[in-house]
Amino acid sequence: MNAMPPPPIALTVNGQTHALPLPPATRLSAALRDTLGLTGTKIGCDAGDCGACTVLLDGAQVCACMVPVAQAAGAQVTTVEGLAGTRWGQALAASFLHHGAAQCGICTPGMVMAAAELLARDATPDEAAVEAALGGVLCRCTGYRKITDAVLDAHRFLDTPPAPESGAVGARIPRLDGPAKLDGSERYGADAAPADALWLRPIRSPHAHARFTLPDIPQFLAANPGVEAVLTARDVPGRNGFGIYPHIKDQPVFAEHTVLYRGDCVAALVGTRDAVLRAEFPVAWVPLPALDVTAARADGAPLLHAHLPGNILTTGRVVSGTAAPAAHTARIAVQTSFVEHAYIEPEAGYAQRIGDVVEVFASTQAPYMDREEVAGVLGIPEDRVRIIPSACGGGFGGKLDVAVQPMLAVAAWLLNKPVRTIYARPESMLSSTKRHPASITAEAGCDAQGRLTHIHFDGDYDTGAYASWGPTVAGRVPVHASGPYRVPQVAAVARAVHTHNPPSGAFRGFGVPQAAIAQEALWDQLADAAGLDRLEFRVLNALRAGDTTATGQRVEHSVGLLACLEALRPHWQALRARAAAENARGGALRHGVGVACMWYGIGNTGMSNPSTMRLELTPDGALTFFNGAVDIGQGSTTVLHQIAAEALGLPVVVFAHVNGDTFLTPDAGKTSASRQTFVSGRAAFEAGRALRADILRRANAGDDAALSLEAGVLRVNGASLHLHETLRAEGRFDPPTVPLDENGQGIPYATYGFAAQIAALAVDTRLGTIKLYRIVAAHDVGRAINPTLLEGQIHGGIAQGIGLALMEEYIPGRTENLHDYLIPSMGDVPPIDTILIEDPEPLGPCGAKGVGEPALVATAPAIYSAIRDATGAVITRVPALPHRVLEALRRG
Repeated sequence: MNAMPPPPIALTVNGQTHALPLPPATRLSAALRDTLGLTGTKIGCDAGDCGACTVLLDGAQVCACMVPVAQAAGAQVTTVEGLAGTRWGQALAASFLHHGAAQCGICTPGMVMAAAELLARDATPDEAAVEAALGGVLCRCTGYRKITDAVLDAHRFLDTPPAPESGAVGARIPRLDGPAKLDGSERYGADAAPADALWLRPIRSPHAHARFTLPDIPQFLAANPGVEAVLTARDVPGRNGFGIYPHIKDQPVFAEHTVLYRGDCVAALVGTRDAVLRAEFPVAWVPLPALDVTAARADGAPLLHAHLPGNILTTGRVVSGTAAPAAHTARIAVQTSFVEHAYIEPEAGYAQRIGDVVEVFASTQAPYMDREEVAGVLGIPEDRVRIIPSACGGGFGGKLDVAVQPMLAVAAWLLNKPVRTIYARPESMLSSTKRHPASITAEAGCDAQGRLTHIHFDGDYDTGAYASWGPTVAGRVPVHASGPYRVPQVAAVARAVHTHNPPSGAFRGFGVPQAAIAQEALWDQLADAAGLDRLEFRVLNALRAGDTTATGQRVEHSVGLLACLEALRPHWQALRARAAAENARGGALRHGVGVACMWYGIGNTGMSNPSTMRLELTPDGALTFFNGAVDIGQGSTTVLHQIAAEALGLPVVVFAHVNGDTFLTPDAGKTSASRQTFVSGRAAFEAGRALRADILRRANAGDDAALSLEAGVLRVNGASLHLHETLRAEGRFDPPTVPLDENGQGIPYATYGFAAQIAALAVDTRLGTIKLYRIVAAHDVGRAINPTLLEGQIHGGIAQGIGLALMEEYIPGRTENLHDYLIPSMGDVPPIDTILIEDPEPLGPCGAKGVGEPALVATAPAIYSAIRDATGAVITRVPALPHRVLEALRRG
């Protein structure tokens, strides 16, 4: 007798009851997303670690991924879609938009659901209550401060609609893509796919280095109904390799015979979801010895790639000047760890073949680079590949490399069916790129008055099994090795070394944060040796307009470091006085205040770095901004609209927007290197000016004419202008640079971001734990296009800098989830004072330049400076976990 299927489960969601024919143990999150289509509930971990799937169950917040659907039967389930129509839902949305509390938006539904539970019982909570209520939801973008402000302020927006968007450059207009992040309608990589899409499951190596043999594929398929295909290296139609550089396509879509890191992909199963997830694919493994940096650089070491002697992928070098006599010298050796991007959205997407075109919908930072990789892998022209970026739930450099795109494209191309995949959190962390671990030795000197004389820097950066962004890191680090200071003699070398570790790629700073940890520690040692206050030591040595850098570049404009330091001075003095008063009381807690500076070249290093933007105005008055710059949470969509609006002379609200689609938008370059505001912003400004000039020419009006566009009617100085054709205007900008020679001489960047940060903290000398009290950050941004979004970027960068400094250490095979790999939560980020310094950059749009990566670079060095101030201990092993702090204390 056949068993009767279980009765349907009655689930009441957002006031509507559904009879769901699901097994009782089905996760509530899966029922909401997969059965009911309520994709506003996000999946970041499926383990209760991140809180992105938070919903209300009878008014109490729960992680939907941890609740069996049977447990929710008979209860009232509220999701973000249901909350959006309520008074508190609307108030929270308005407050989040006002404060810029939603950046990438992947954690935002979980945040607002947790906040709604709190506000239902306490309309005006204090900060401690907000932290307690929202502390289980992780955010990787915001640094939490804007979220806290939004929840505290939400009551002000009850029954009060937000003010309409207005203003252009300099205005704090709400994020244009924000509403969809708050009502659950935004579509990320896992949120959309054709209904008949097959599922793809990668098969990955559990070993860092091994030979392997695949099973008999026909036999496997016969034994696993529902699995339609097994894809391997032999199935790749074009090039079985991808990579960032045109001449380096070293990472295979599917490895052949040998894997080089834990996570290398050897095959992919394609079929029904249940079948591909259930199937056991037997690979025969023969583990081989795995090389770390030391072993890889040893004489006679086996080569990961036969054409690279010594396993050195590339070497960057900057040598200039002659050292003056040094009265004081300082030395340091620093070792940093792998750091995981930990974006809350794991990799996901789908591909489908439409005739002779393949379309890929996925989370990415670089749609045109994805197009190039997919075309190469399929062996077809690039114009037959369409990349449609989904909303990006965090990137930080980790979604510059392709992930799901090549495999999905191969599967969809060969099977002529749509194919989707969603990485689970462990697979995301297993397979994705990391921040380069670095082994750095450095030595520097100053004269008796404290003026720097030289710095010598040597760094090995573990680039892992494949190149990824290793050449960029090795090239960028030596340029920045001296920091933003006048250093007469610089000798800096950085090597990208191949190992059997995960590929190291781009991560907010391209190796500069690791270098800054070493160099800023040297400056503290030298300041102490010279008897100078550490902030004043930096004031004495800070770069100024007209100075020449170690690459021979004369920096003429927008060199705001001195202004940053001067803005910090009163905070420095007050916080140091407080720390001294606390220390005078004695006890195990030792208080300290540290300072660090940074500079960061905006855009690619010494190479072409263009962006193109397009505006179109139709005869019926439809104005559309075709913008290929992917917004990964930093706010480029809003900022670029503000710039275009400023140049054109029309308000932001009149623009329609098309974003990222490679069939519809021009190439704006990748979202990385803090380049979109500066490079794409300048292109948007040029497009706006060009369209304005065309309009004014047709109206025979002067440049000071006023434009308006209302109800489809374009007016110039109040007079209607009837168009008989669509007006199109493109703007293009490529920052002027000069490639570096063999000694690193040239003009690597057209402009630089500058910053100085202070950290105030206490060290528990018994436990080795660190308590941060305040961070003060002064950043030279050129011009603040949108101060709210700038502050949010700085907060988020500081939070990631805290993680780098104090807690984040990825260990392959051990920390491949968000339980064992710790990122800062709401209670880990102290109050942050943000000071925006505007030293205009003439090349930038309205004087602006980028801040995305500069926000992070100075934070860890400032924290280590404060630890040394508090205890005398010098941190040389990063992160400063408690046992390492205690070791440093013992060393004195």
